[in-house]
Amino acid sequence: MNKVLVSACLLGDPVRYDASHKALGDARLRRWREEGRLVPICPEVAGGLPTPRPPAEIQGGQGRQVLHGQARIADDTGDDPTDAFIRGAKLALSAARRHGVRLALLIDRSPSCGSTQIYDGHFEGTLVAGEGVTTALLRASGIEVFAPHQLDALGERLAQLDADEAF
Repeated sequence: MNKVLVSACLLGDPVRYDASHKALGDARLRRWREEGRLVPICPEVAGGLPTPRPPAEIQGGQGRQVLHGQARIADDTGDDPTDAFIRGAKLALSAARRHGVRLALLIDRSPSCGSTQIYDGHFEGTLVAGEGVTTALLRASGIEVFAPHQLDALGERLAQLDADEAF
């Protein structure tokens, strides 16, 4: 059975920077959870950051550049939690590998989990096309990452992988 790495906040866990969640009330997620397909993680909490924590944004690039030491993550107090974000991304990848995960559903706009959009690093609410640190590491390792607005595509891809294994 194919499993899906999923941002814990999408399952209702209050792990976001402001101690809130972004629970998706989708029947597919409930079914996948009941089937034991979901592998929940919050890379930021796994990496050692508290809840709540100051909002953070990538400065000077995107997730891939952070992983290569060419960009950093800053929070709105001026602190640099880059190491915790990288540690969390590596722990998310480790969990994915342990469970044979090939697909991930991650919250968008996050400096960790963003897969289509992230904030521009100036704390002014401006979004840019891009990906966070965890998404960059997962994709570099061959894991397909989907945002919540791509849930239909994720469902189709999961069904395709299941069908391929049935043969």
